[in-house]
Amino acid sequence: MDFLALRGFDGCREARVKVGDLELRIGIAHGLGNARHLLESIRKGEVEPFHAIEIMACPGGCVGGGGQPYHHGNMNIVRKRAEAIYREDAAKPLRKSHENPEIVRLYEEFLGKPLGEKSHHLLHTHYFKRHKV
Repeated sequence: MDFLALRGFDGCREARVKVGDLELRIGIAHGLGNARHLLESIRKGEVEPFHAIEIMACPGGCVGGGGQPYHHGNMNIVRKRAEAIYREDAAKPLRKSHENPEIVRLYEEFLGKPLGEKSHHLLHTHYFKRHKV
C-alpha cells in the first residue's frame, strides 16, 4: 500500500487514508514551528480529531534532515531527492524490510527476536548535537 496522501512538503496538513471501512485522519507537520501550530489547532478544537499525528523535525521529513547531504535551505533539492527515492523504491521487487530473506536470516541466526535485547543493543542508536563543519 502506498500512502500518497501522506507525502508532500506543506508545513502542516491533513491526510485521509482509507483502511477497509475506516477512513483514518492523520495530521502531519514538518518543522517544530509547524508542529506547534498543528498542536495548538488541535487544542483549540479548530480541526477534527486525528487518529494519528506525524511530526517531523526536519523540513520535508528525513529526506531533508541532518543525515542527508546539506541542501542549503533549497527545498527544490529536497523535493527532487524525495522523488528519486520514491521512484527507485517503486521499481524494487522487495519493498518491505521484514520480508527481506537476508533480514529474516539475520534475526533467526544472530539477533534473535525483533526488539529483543541483542537487536536493541546492536541496532538502536542515541542522538547528540553535532556542530556544522
